[in-house]
Amino acid sequence: MKVLVLPGDGIGPEITAATLEVLERANALFGLGLEWRREEIGLPSLRSEGTTLPPRVLDAARSAAGTILGPLATYDYPAREQGGFNPSAEFRTKLDLYANIRPAKSRLGTGLTGKPVDLVIYRENTEGFYADRNMHQGLGEFMPTEDMALSVRRVTAKCCERIARRAFEAAMARRRKLTAVHKANVFRISDGLWLREVRKVAAEFPEVRLEEVIVDAMAALLLRDPMRFDVIVAENMYGDILSDEASELSGGLGLGGSINAGDSHCLAQAQHGSAPDIAGRNVANPASLILSAAMLLEWLAARNGRQALGAAAKAIESAVDAALRDPGTRTADLGGKLGTREFARAVTAKLG
Repeated sequence: MKVLVLPGDGIGPEITAATLEVLERANALFGLGLEWRREEIGLPSLRSEGTTLPPRVLDAARSAAGTILGPLATYDYPAREQGGFNPSAEFRTKLDLYANIRPAKSRLGTGLTGKPVDLVIYRENTEGFYADRNMHQGLGEFMPTEDMALSVRRVTAKCCERIARRAFEAAMARRRKLTAVHKANVFRISDGLWLREVRKVAAEFPEVRLEEVIVDAMAALLLRDPMRFDVIVAENMYGDILSDEASELSGGLGLGGSINAGDSHCLAQAQHGSAPDIAGRNVANPASLILSAAMLLEWLAARNGRQALGAAAKAIESAVDAALRDPGTRTADLGGKLGTREFARAVTAKLG
């Protein structure tokens, strides 16, 4: 079973190497039979090949069992016509990775506000206001004049229905409560369509309690009472913003796993950015990418019916939690003294 590994930019190579160290140990302990194929993307491939996403890499992702993607410095990329493609957006649309799944869990005991957090956000990943993925051809943003910019949002019944279904399935395995986020009081047509499809799916899951919350109220309620929520489903932009808020409340973006999943492909990706200011210094916290890789193993276990993959995923998450509970095995951003490589070794040791 081959996994494509794309280190990316900034701290990407460091945290990817740390993640692979943990995965190699799990691979040996659980007999997973995983193999790695490494390719360069982002700024390294731009320098060597004139593009941030060589075509062969997308082909490799299509044929791989799964992909691990390091952080990307997309702000530093040139325009698309000069080779500056956003690999994350390309993967999401070309591989139809329609579900961005982001758990937020207080791994240090309590969250930023002193209250525990344990929820998961299912974010629609392929349409909405994101200009690079909402049109068949061209971009969803344009300027009729130099002083006027317009942006088009795409919302389809198909995409609303399938992300809602994945979220309800997740709620059945958790506390059987689902919160649908919207702004239908303003976007009566587009968010009205969103709610219509969510309610249709809800009728098939009578065991799950559905609540509907306006997005601005949702941002406030997350701060006030995060344990009120279990599974949250949202369109692309709302989910992007709320998942960052939830992760910060639970302890920080550096502790949040994330996958981009479809029916046939899955990509593990840390929630945070490339942090070029600390690149190459062995101080970056690799926990987010390690946890994301564990989520990839869990997705592969469900898709392939292999219990060993699921057991390895749980063991990696438990090992990360054990390392984080001990102040002596935390990274500097969490008040500890370990570097990137040393934290990976600590997690690997706790795997057995």
